[in-house]
Amino acid sequence: MTLGRRTLLLGAMAGSLLPRRRALAESAPDREAEAAPLPPGGRRRFIEANGIRLHAVTLGKGPPVVLLHGWPQTWFAWRETMERLSGSFTLIAPDLRGIGLSERTVAGYDKRTLAADIAALIVEAAGGRAHVVGHDMGGKVAFALAYLHPERVERLVLVDCAVPGTESGDALHGGAWHYGFHMAPGFPELLTEGRERDYIRAQIKAWSHRQDAVTEAAITEYARHYATPGGMTAGFNLYRALPDDAALAASFGRRRLDMPVLTIGGRHSVGDRLAAAMRPRATRLESLVAEGSGHFVAEEEPAFFCEQVGRFLSA
Repeated sequence: MTLGRRTLLLGAMAGSLLPRRRALAESAPDREAEAAPLPPGGRRRFIEANGIRLHAVTLGKGPPVVLLHGWPQTWFAWRETMERLSGSFTLIAPDLRGIGLSERTVAGYDKRTLAADIAALIVEAAGGRAHVVGHDMGGKVAFALAYLHPERVERLVLVDCAVPGTESGDALHGGAWHYGFHMAPGFPELLTEGRERDYIRAQIKAWSHRQDAVTEAAITEYARHYATPGGMTAGFNLYRALPDDAALAASFGRRRLDMPVLTIGGRHSVGDRLAAAMRPRATRLESLVAEGSGHFVAEEEPAFFCEQVGRFLSA
């Protein structure tokens, strides 16, 4: 098959799926009946932010901390972190746009727009300024937020993520194959339909060092949201926006972040590469590596993670 013909077929498939995807996004069903149980003392909120309706769970008392999840998770990824830190902080864990119980939109999955969502949420739910902790795709959002809305960020914690534009997606040279797969138009939806839980579970297990850290119950909780109409598309759109995200990061040039920044990488995942990427970008950088962890540091090393995050945010 020639390259031109292959491109034509890819375009045709993407075009045939797009109207259906738009319709699903614009008429997203009410998913509130699917809500996960809250941590003891937790409260569910729906917040109008940046023109959309964001779902968030709050718990605790003290300085506000916004927790941003990654793919393929929801706010539920932070449940244990929230319980451990609720005596010292007010934890606010939103579902990102299109994920979980937050409004599912056709567009807006680039990290500039998602950062604007969270900046507006901080105004509405945290008095205008908060500590921000971001993991995976949530880390990319937190990174963009710190540059674009620094007045909203007291201290920044980036957890096992890549600075936009530094991802290694070249599978032939040791990079991660899933970047290209998730970014392809239409194909990942086609191949994961009806197998959402299997696919999410396989990805989580592949990225974990401690195989039992993310429980089967948690995987089921994530999958039931992503398996709703348009749910996987919203998740894949976080990846499809990566070229725009890389251009955004490049536009910051040599400008450095002035707020204190902590990076935490899993030794069996990002390791110290996140710290190396952030070193020229932060005036006050602290970096840590969770030695017994893969990608999901908050779940794989919860005691270490909460101790270090709590210490850093209390400084």
